Amino acid sequence: MKSFTFLVAGFIAGIYLSWPGIIISKNWKCFNEIIEKSADNKISLKAVLEVSPSYFIKNKNRSSKIRIIADACFR
Repeated sequence: MKSFTFLVAGFIAGIYLSWPGIIISKNWKCFNEIIEKSADNKISLKAVLEVSPSYFIKNKNRSSKIRIIADACFR
């Protein structure tokens, strides 16, 4: 149980250090808006500017899409 608690605390700390804005509700609204607009193919300029060129070259998978959107909103 002690190691599980340590693992969860480390995971939460790692997420917070990577995306410090994850606890701000305004950033979650940004995240949800990008998800909704991407369904309609109306992606915001902020999200497009955060995309690295290697993303377009490599295969697109779901986890990298979430990472890019999170980088656009939570950093």
